[in-house]
Amino acid sequence: MSIKELYTLWSEKAVDDPDLISELKSIEGNDSEIEDRFAVSLKFGTAGLRGIIGAGINRMNIYTVRQATQGLADYVNQEFENGSVAIAYDSRIKSDVFAKEAASVLAANGIKVYIYPELMPTPMLSFAVRELNCDSGIVITASHNPAKYNGYKVYGSDGCQMTPQAADIVLEKISHVDVLTGAKVIDFEDGIESGKIEYISEQVIERYLEKVKEQSIHPEIVAESGLKVVFTPLNGTGNKPIRQILKNIGVKDITVVPEQENPDGNFPTCPFPNPEIKEALEKGLELSRKVKPDLLLASDPDADRMGIAVPDENGDFVLFTGNEVGALLLEYICHERTALGTMPKDPITIKTIVSTDIISKIAKTYNVQMIEVLTGFKFIGEQIGILEEKGEENRYIFGFEESYGYLAGSYVRDKDAVVASMLVCEMTAFYRTKGISLIKARENLYAKYGNFVHTQKSFICEGLSGMERMSEIMNELRENPPSEIGGLKVLSIADYKTSMKKDMTNGSTEAINLPKSDVISFVLEKNAKVIIRPSGTEPKIKAYYTTNDTDRKNAVILEEVISNDFKKIIGF
Repeated sequence: MSIKELYTLWSEKAVDDPDLISELKSIEGNDSEIEDRFAVSLKFGTAGLRGIIGAGINRMNIYTVRQATQGLADYVNQEFENGSVAIAYDSRIKSDVFAKEAASVLAANGIKVYIYPELMPTPMLSFAVRELNCDSGIVITASHNPAKYNGYKVYGSDGCQMTPQAADIVLEKISHVDVLTGAKVIDFEDGIESGKIEYISEQVIERYLEKVKEQSIHPEIVAESGLKVVFTPLNGTGNKPIRQILKNIGVKDITVVPEQENPDGNFPTCPFPNPEIKEALEKGLELSRKVKPDLLLASDPDADRMGIAVPDENGDFVLFTGNEVGALLLEYICHERTALGTMPKDPITIKTIVSTDIISKIAKTYNVQMIEVLTGFKFIGEQIGILEEKGEENRYIFGFEESYGYLAGSYVRDKDAVVASMLVCEMTAFYRTKGISLIKARENLYAKYGNFVHTQKSFICEGLSGMERMSEIMNELRENPPSEIGGLKVLSIADYKTSMKKDMTNGSTEAINLPKSDVISFVLEKNAKVIIRPSGTEPKIKAYYTTNDTDRKNAVILEEVISNDFKKIIGF
């Protein structure tokens, strides 16, 4: 069927959502707009679906959600008897609508559905899957993407994001489902009345918060520390659970950024609701300059990522990177659990390949085994699952990725801004009682382990041409790799797609014992590194830079030289 025929069919048949009807009418005769919506389908993978909200097969709408859910339902009914699925959703536009559509399709296929009665963080979906012994889970979110996006993430029975093998089966099932008419659907309220759809109880939420609190190391510290916090949930799901867990550990002085307190999928004060980006925290920084807290805390819309800013000696606030927060938390956990005698035997920490190398030094100091995995928290969750199968999940003490995702404890299998917020507040309170600011704690960390500078730069590649451009960049780097970057020689190249690492000084090769992934790593002179990969969830290609020097200023300058040169190499 041609693109124009698809457009005509949708104009005639996509009548269940008035927003789609008006959108389709508004683009009539506009070939480029029609092509953008109908040239390709949203691709279902291990990250599920993610795309712009709107009409067409290349958009997030009730029809693409129904189609994906029918594929998932066919998979669940094939693999499990009396299957069940948990569902959560965030504050994004139509998240609640898409969640109920998914529930309605699953129930129509004879699958028991447990759905949260209100918006909830992504990690609470992971928890519900395990707590309710579900076979799968769905969370409707586009994480920290701009407001025009939404997404559909699928989880396995272990609480991790769906494996590639399972995702391939679901994708094959989806291919047999007509997007407009192929899904079975019942009325959501009928599903509730019949018991096929059930709201997740308050007891599940309480058990989740109990598990989070169990990760506290010094639960007695916070209440008497006088800790003062400014918090922003960035109009997302973190508002209630994060405030509740901070209250539970004794944080008495919390000021919430009013413009970003309540759910709002338009994100009016932060076009990019991402705690990695300073612009998203401007309202929080403005308030912090008035309130003078010890800590500015921010969670993204689905509350799986968390960022912080802390006061400096000049009275302003400094944003910490995900690498810095991850390193500080691991140092705090290791030091204090060792001191208290609560460190497990043969402890393990896990990080992704693009996260800071300072972790290996911290781990070595405390005799902690470090496991390195591919980018994506599902790989950290997978390692926790491997430990659980052996009855050794208590060996896992902490895992993180540089993109502001952290997890202590094995009660969920995804990054969790709720437990990260609790631990950061506890760590800040602990240092506060000793007269140490987080700025000073960071200085102490680098004095102890060396000056590591890590930055990440993203390059937007939207639309069909953007996908082609990302592919061309990666192919060019493989076929014609640079011999130097920023004036530093390339010593080795690791290609995670071919699972081979090549020593550029002598030509020798060795295998990489990790799953294949479209990632290339360049190790340079002076302990510098550049890693590049296309994002699996966003229309951008990401470059990660590492430098290391005895003088921090020199490391910062070198990072700028390397990043500027690499930007030219990839054509931006």
